Amino acid sequence: MKKKITMQFAVLLLLIVSLPGMAEVSGLPDFTSLVDKAGPAVVNIHVTKFGTRSKMSDRQNDAQAAPGQGGQQQEIPPFLRRYFGIPGDPGGDEPDQQGTGSGFIYTADGYVMTNHHVIEGADQIIVRLADRREFEAELVGSDDASDIAVLKIKHDEKFPYLVLGDSETLRAGQWVAAIGSPFNFEQSVTAGIVSAKGRTNRAQQYVPFIQTDVAINRGNSGGPLLNMNGEVVGINSWILSSNGGYIGLSFSIPIEVAESTAKQLVETGKVERGLLGVVVGAVTREMAEALDLDRPVGALVNEVSKGGSADRAGIEAGDVILTFNGAELETWNDLPPLVGANPPGTKAKVEVSREGKIKTFDVTLDSLSNEDGSAVASDETKSGKSNVLGLAVESINTDRRRELGDPKGGVVITDVESDAAWRAGLRPGDVILMINRRDVEDMDDFNTLIEDVKPGKAVALHVWRDGTSSFIAYTPADKEQADKD
Repeated sequence: MKKKITMQFAVLLLLIVSLPGMAEVSGLPDFTSLVDKAGPAVVNIHVTKFGTRSKMSDRQNDAQAAPGQGGQQQEIPPFLRRYFGIPGDPGGDEPDQQGTGSGFIYTADGYVMTNHHVIEGADQIIVRLADRREFEAELVGSDDASDIAVLKIKHDEKFPYLVLGDSETLRAGQWVAAIGSPFNFEQSVTAGIVSAKGRTNRAQQYVPFIQTDVAINRGNSGGPLLNMNGEVVGINSWILSSNGGYIGLSFSIPIEVAESTAKQLVETGKVERGLLGVVVGAVTREMAEALDLDRPVGALVNEVSKGGSADRAGIEAGDVILTFNGAELETWNDLPPLVGANPPGTKAKVEVSREGKIKTFDVTLDSLSNEDGSAVASDETKSGKSNVLGLAVESINTDRRRELGDPKGGVVITDVESDAAWRAGLRPGDVILMINRRDVEDMDDFNTLIEDVKPGKAVALHVWRDGTSSFIAYTPADKEQADKD
């Protein structure tokens, strides 16, 4: 009887374990093999920026050896030294500045990748390998826009190096690891998961950063972010922190961006990026409604550089860029990395929404260094009163136009009476260039166009302010609502 019950229990347990929908339980990953494989190619980088005493030492030695001076210089009080033309004040010279970071060797002949900000301004760069060997490195090239730098160390033997992987296949939730020198603790290993992809910041707008929760601190910068195969999928670049320490938001440069930048630095010593020639902004809910979009996606073209790539192709201010070479844009932040990843001269297809209709344009990218945002002026003069937009406007005479930075056409706002317009960001002195993608050349145009504006329906204004233009959308209140406000 006892044997029968035991058999029944075993069968029941087997059935429970094999029930569909039961979550699989697995242990945490073991990173030891990964570290053994990748560790020898990860390096510590020590940089020195020479202070005034180091840079002037030769001059001081020459002065001390000059006839009639010798050791008498040391007897002159510091506050009198400048009157005798003696360079440097022993108590006032700036000391050498030193810093550390991380990097990794990615070729057997000694090319090293790290961050631009790790070596920026350095007069001397020392690379220390995991086996404690040290080499003075040559700076091959550096690029601030991507925060990538390439160094070269030399030796008769081949160096250990890391294999570059693929960051595009990374998915949120995947395990990754970092090796580096946080706070100068060499060969420190931390691990975590990918939190998100495609993050941006203003300093490196051409980089779609990988966000992770891997512990990254000062000194980790420039070190590799590794997948479970030990391949480099990113370069650790910056953290989001209020006190300089790790809080779970770490950002790495995708290896594809780093590799492309490094290749150009090695081959030409500089980095060239494609330029579309547009200034873009976010598409808000009200902006989407005003521009006949079913949802707020894409990059709103606020301004088109005259004669630039987009202008030549026919793209206009007020268009919403939805795709670039087949890649969909969820937000405006998606566009700069897509464009910047291509060299000048690249031919691409740009899909836009214009007045609710989809249009496709063929563009040939310019060089980023040739951007031109020039504009032309007009000189109509009339005055106007408040209107359905809740704005008092007037035409612009020649002198006033010059003061405003020479906007092309438009009428100037003299008073903002609508709370909705004020909350949206409109201010006196702004120049209205378009209403719902219709050009406003003068007061006649303005008065004609506002007849089509319906209270309670979002309106998009193309506005010029301080030499730049952007779109502002808001919903004008009807008279009854305005009276309540």
